[in-house]
Amino acid sequence: MTDITPPMLDRANLNLVIDNLKLGIICHTPDRIITVFNKEAEKITGYLKEEVIGNDCHLVFQAPFCGGKCSFCDDTPQFPFGVKEYPLTIITKDGSTRQIEMTVSAIINHDDVFKGVLASFRDVTESFNLSLKAENLSNFSGIIGKHNSMQDIFRQIRDVALYNYPVHVSGDTGTGKERVACAIHDISAYGSGAFVPINCGALPEGIVESELFGHVKGAFSGAIKERKGRFELADKGTLFLDEVAELPLQTQVKLLRFLQEGTFEKVGGEKRVCVDVRIISASNKNLKDEVKAGKFREDLFYRLNVIPIHLPPLRQRKSDIPLLAAHFLKEAEQETPHAIPQLASESLDFMLDYHWPGNVRELKNVIQFSVVKSRGSEIRPSDLPMEITQGKDIHPHFSDRPAPQDIIPAKGRLTIDSVKDAIKKTGGNKSKAARVLGVGRATLYRFLTRNKEIKNYVDQF
Repeated sequence: MTDITPPMLDRANLNLVIDNLKLGIICHTPDRIITVFNKEAEKITGYLKEEVIGNDCHLVFQAPFCGGKCSFCDDTPQFPFGVKEYPLTIITKDGSTRQIEMTVSAIINHDDVFKGVLASFRDVTESFNLSLKAENLSNFSGIIGKHNSMQDIFRQIRDVALYNYPVHVSGDTGTGKERVACAIHDISAYGSGAFVPINCGALPEGIVESELFGHVKGAFSGAIKERKGRFELADKGTLFLDEVAELPLQTQVKLLRFLQEGTFEKVGGEKRVCVDVRIISASNKNLKDEVKAGKFREDLFYRLNVIPIHLPPLRQRKSDIPLLAAHFLKEAEQETPHAIPQLASESLDFMLDYHWPGNVRELKNVIQFSVVKSRGSEIRPSDLPMEITQGKDIHPHFSDRPAPQDIIPAKGRLTIDSVKDAIKKTGGNKSKAARVLGVGRATLYRFLTRNKEIKNYVDQF
């Protein structure tokens, strides 16, 4: 009888197979020594196989290839963990940046011994750029939004990450300023270092300098040993100064000196300390107004506000509410073994009418509250917090449905003329206009977001 068992692949044939994959492949040992590096990995990273095989992954790429997501930066690797998947921005050999999608898994032998790591990745830079160009990107480094204002912010994050210029993020409470700072950190050259946040408004004035810059032993009562401040802890990484407008004027002077010279002195110390830190600041106050009021130094304002990024309040991008709600429901699904209810269309209507003073953070809280309160397969209006439905009919839209002769049938597709007619007929009321058109409010909001001509028309009412 003929033996039809296929022959074992020898190493040369195995390498040939790996080199013909359309995925970049890197394998390394538990101590980070690279053993496999295929042709697609060469193409994406710009490094040649001869430059990397047999060398430490961190030394080859001059930093952890996975940036802050690396599991091998500490002496005790975080393995085995199964499979990890995440987006990543890398810096190639020629200094350019590429957006990749990374999948990392542990290599376990037959005796359940951890032998190394297999990382596969694909270059999604072009599709990423095309999505930005088409304003069709809905999730960027954990930030959710398809509104044109958010697409602009995605571009700013991508562009500013390439440079070590100070960034100031402004916006109302709950708009996601720290999330933007994290995104810039993750995709920048400083992503391999620590991301160190500090809320300047939560620090008592007497200890704020010690928290930021550290202190030497005996600097003040209770300073029994030398202590590192946030600047030292963020060395080679990013320091996020949240609510920076709350810094005392005396501390502002010391921060300004660091931004000018790159060095500082610990409280009670005389030795100059030098660190390489990226500074991102944020505030829900208008820093220009704080400068005029004499509460914030003008020279520090110009040092911090080199790259300004402003986050719009949720009420100005309501077309993102369905997207955000779906995202938070998916998060809830991952956090519990129980079935998660879906959001009823009537509940979404209430949410689209609400003004959201707490912005995205409040929306997340509303979803979590409603998931817990709901007893069925859907989140009904009665499951929403009282402030969302207060003063409104819990069964909306029955008393004020348009008469049949007033309905402008959309036939599944809105046009600028039909929307203009509906807006004119309802005096600029978008909720009523959606009912006149026979579509959901989310559909109308998306249409208005995509068509600036009609949005400007609506704004006249």
